[in-house]
Amino acid sequence: MKSNIVLIGLTGCGKTSLGKRLSRMLNMPFIDMDSYIEEHYGAIKDLFEKGEEYFRDIESKVAKEVAQRNGIIISTGGGVVLRQSNMEALKSTGIVFYLDRPIEEIISTIDTSNRPLLKDGKEVIYRLKKEREHLYIRYCDYRIYSSNMEYALSAISSIWKENQKQFT
Repeated sequence: MKSNIVLIGLTGCGKTSLGKRLSRMLNMPFIDMDSYIEEHYGAIKDLFEKGEEYFRDIESKVAKEVAQRNGIIISTGGGVVLRQSNMEALKSTGIVFYLDRPIEEIISTIDTSNRPLLKDGKEVIYRLKKEREHLYIRYCDYRIYSSNMEYALSAISSIWKENQKQFT
């Protein structure tokens, strides 16, 4: 049985906000991988200055580490899908939800100041979606449209509860 909920998707799609609310709703601990990385390794911006590969190596280490825990909600960074090994680790213990939110909504709400890949402007998000969407789709168990937070919460919690019933 898979004991974790894993949230993937573009930066700004609602992974952290949704994860925190799911945590309260389902009474499960929440881990935001980006916050975890910053707490243990330093600011993501500073890690990226050492090179994207350097950051991705740390992200991979953290993905494998958090995947070993049980009964948690994991909010990933937007680029976690770039390495198959990350997703294999996360999928081994978790049900993966791709939060799909229209780019226009992301752009209207995102703060690019602390997001290294978006330092060249919000239009970079279009390129990232084009580069990564097929990976989000490949690795997810469920694709959830996250424009409506209440809908997304309801859909994920219903799927989660149904999945847990199968194993009790």
